[in-house]
Amino acid sequence: MRYLVTPTPASAAVAGLLAAGVVAGLFVRRRFVVVRVSGTSMVPTYRPGDRVLVRRGGGAALRRGQVVIFRHGSRDGTGSGLPDGSSSPDGVSSPDGTNPGSSGGARSPYGGAAEVARLGGTSWLIKRIAAVPGDRVPDQVMAGVRAAPGDLVPAGRLVVLGDDPASMDSRRWGYLRTDEVLGVVVRGLSR
Repeated sequence: MRYLVTPTPASAAVAGLLAAGVVAGLFVRRRFVVVRVSGTSMVPTYRPGDRVLVRRGGGAALRRGQVVIFRHGSRDGTGSGLPDGSSSPDGVSSPDGTNPGSSGGARSPYGGAAEVARLGGTSWLIKRIAAVPGDRVPDQVMAGVRAAPGDLVPAGRLVVLGDDPASMDSRRWGYLRTDEVLGVVVRGLSR
């Protein structure tokens, strides 16, 4: 004997809400990510152990003053800091040939003694945008990007600085390509 179950309006509404919740959850997960800071380049704003909420993406919406999460350099460990795509003038690269975005090695030539942010087993860097394309190159990074007074940040590049004056950033390895940005920090979260 077969039994037919007729959905009631209430059960249909519950099923609809559950489906909408799943879709919303997937959207939020694809759009936002939580990252744990593990270095000191952004002290005092963010300290080791702090968690930050990151909105994925950036592109044309990147602005001076925003804090961004990014993987700097190509997969072979070389920096991409100069407009021609070559590494920085002082030859900074990972001593073991790995990229600071890889999970191997605890030292990053870009962020000091350790990776500065962890996400899914990958190391990312966290810095504040100091200049966007079309802005004048800040004085403190001119040597790192081989710029002359009055030069402008080229299209597709950013100048990023850590809040800690000892941070290794655009002063050391040049420009950051905008396509290396994972996302923008929306806010800090509790530890």
